[in-house]
Amino acid sequence: AESTRLALNHGEGAVLVSYLEPNANGAIKNGKEAWQEQLYSTLYACPHCKISFEELEPRTFSFNSPYGACPACEGLGSRLQFDPELVMPDERLSMADGVAAWKVLSTGEARKVKAAIEPLLASHAIEWTTPLADMKPKTREELWFGNGKQFLGLHTLLEQQYVTAVDTEKREKLEALRGRVTCKACGGARLRAEARACRFHGLAIQEVTALSVKRARAWFRELAIAEHDQLIARPVLREIEGRLAFLEKVGVDYLTLDRAADTLSGGELQRVRLATGIGSGLVGVCYVLDEPSIGLHQRDNQRLIDALRNLQELGNTVLVVEHDEAMMRSSDWLVDMGPGAGSEGGRIVAQGAPATVMAAQDSITAGYLSGRLAIEVPAQRRKTSKTRSLVIESVTTNNLKDVDARVPLSALVCVTGVSGSGKSSLVNETLAKALAQRLGASRGKAGPHRSLRGASQVDKLIEIDQSPIGRTPRSNPATYCGVFDEVRRVFAGTREARQRGYKAGRFSFNVKGGRCEECQGQGIRRIEMNFLPDLTVVCPVCEGARFNRQTLEVRYRGLSIAEVLDMRIVDAVDFFQNFPQISRLLSPLNEVGLGYLSLGQSSTTLSGGEAQRVKLAAELARVDTGNTLYILDEPTTGLHFDDIRKLLGVLGRLVDLGNTVLVIEHNLDVIKSADWIIDLGPEGGEAGGYVIATGTPEEVAALSGNATGEFLKPLLERASGGE
Repeated sequence: AESTRLALNHGEGAVLVSYLEPNANGAIKNGKEAWQEQLYSTLYACPHCKISFEELEPRTFSFNSPYGACPACEGLGSRLQFDPELVMPDERLSMADGVAAWKVLSTGEARKVKAAIEPLLASHAIEWTTPLADMKPKTREELWFGNGKQFLGLHTLLEQQYVTAVDTEKREKLEALRGRVTCKACGGARLRAEARACRFHGLAIQEVTALSVKRARAWFRELAIAEHDQLIARPVLREIEGRLAFLEKVGVDYLTLDRAADTLSGGELQRVRLATGIGSGLVGVCYVLDEPSIGLHQRDNQRLIDALRNLQELGNTVLVVEHDEAMMRSSDWLVDMGPGAGSEGGRIVAQGAPATVMAAQDSITAGYLSGRLAIEVPAQRRKTSKTRSLVIESVTTNNLKDVDARVPLSALVCVTGVSGSGKSSLVNETLAKALAQRLGASRGKAGPHRSLRGASQVDKLIEIDQSPIGRTPRSNPATYCGVFDEVRRVFAGTREARQRGYKAGRFSFNVKGGRCEECQGQGIRRIEMNFLPDLTVVCPVCEGARFNRQTLEVRYRGLSIAEVLDMRIVDAVDFFQNFPQISRLLSPLNEVGLGYLSLGQSSTTLSGGEAQRVKLAAELARVDTGNTLYILDEPTTGLHFDDIRKLLGVLGRLVDLGNTVLVIEHNLDVIKSADWIIDLGPEGGEAGGYVIATGTPEEVAALSGNATGEFLKPLLERASGGE
């Protein structure tokens, strides 16, 4: 041992061992040829295959660390590059017709790229007219990535064209063929090769994180750890088991451990953070949650309520901002704000135990909780037809299991199912993108599917989500809906404005001239703090008015442009009643329940639900073709019972004009008002991804064992007068 240690010291971690090779009988042969040499190393290196790497550490298995991240994609798992599925979208076509880039490149550029491809096609005896689907997978890979010799690959050739493109229009068209493509080096695992090569009980770390919370918990629970390893494994496994149990408790057991945070819904993100809070075991803490039931099916609501109750029983205070009826009824103390919204609210209408609040006569919330007020079930469902439908077939996006879905047109269609069952995968990632491509407005690559039928019956696709309508204080409902252009024309037409020579542009806070230059029309100033978050203060020059003194001197019916922007939408409808164009643009905002907002309210202060309704109102104000498909993802987020009633009235108007409204929703009031339901499930994640029910709300409610139908049935029976 001492000799070996000395040799390793002199050999810098490597030692050459010479020994006599025994013969077949076990006897040691003597002679020069009997001596064998073997090289050993204490380093993480193999002297034969010339592979070496640094000592393994916890950071080796982290893609957030440069030590563990895949060097090709820098730990992202994907790279922004030309996507073969966008460049060659139709495999039935040939190289001559099936490459979308030929339409983008000039004739000379396309000829140059084709000339570079020609030798490769000739070497594989492939004609330009051969369909892409007839090429062998290996040949297609060589065509795309090159052969490492003379041919660079179509991908590299297009990258060269993209990098050298000077024309903006051409560059934008090439940009449309690019997308997030799984990193070829790590296969999306995001880790370097050494980390991916380490295995624990047969699985690499990326294979463990690819498991759902439920399956991962079962895998860790069933591990057979040797007795001498228990001292190390026991405390680690206890922590892992505890955290997975908390995630399962709050109803996100269908999520995979490697799911990207930016793909989680707001409710899922809150529940993951809530699981962290439960797992910490803290006592005497005040937890504040803003609508944790977002994206949660009624079946799983009780699991969330139980998790919150568990926090409270530990000695904590749980304060929840919520519109969900089950959450309100389960609370110990209810505080109802109102009576209206905006300037009409801001007061405590009722507070106390739920039973006490329900007795309050001046509370709208109490009216709905007690049953005095209700969102009525439609007296008659709209008729649907198989011939007038959108049909998407064999969808396999994410967890969807080769599903077919029919969306009847000129109807209010609701896609339902437990969280993680595949609703967004079906509607947002597949149907919407596939239809957009058919309509010539590409919005990225659609999820895998075989076909889309009935697209010719739709003229336009409108997706209305909860993303902000603007990211600066200058954007507001008036500018988004276009009503501000009309208001500026009104001010430009006043006698004072004409005398001064002011045009409509003078009354814009986006251009120089009429705006306050101190704050550049924002009404606020941002002060940068070196070691603290930036601070915003009201502009000291215009005092938040956004315009300079000369512009504010022009008045219409006694009000300046700044005072009009501070006016509530409901008041502005009456104020501009003599201007049909302004009334047409403002009325939808009032109808969707946003009358309490001021015309110039900064978009950065609007909630997701408010932003979604502003977009919906903007669409209502536009001239309609009658063959538009509107897609809304959980439009009831942040809405009160009364707001939902108004929203359903607006959606009903859109459908009555001949349009189709497709809604992803968990809210039972919306589901019971639908003409057609597509229910996915039966569970989330891998246990979901099937269309388990379709039909009218009554037909779905009549099914036994259907989670959506079980909660829908009592509402429909109550509406029909049943027990």
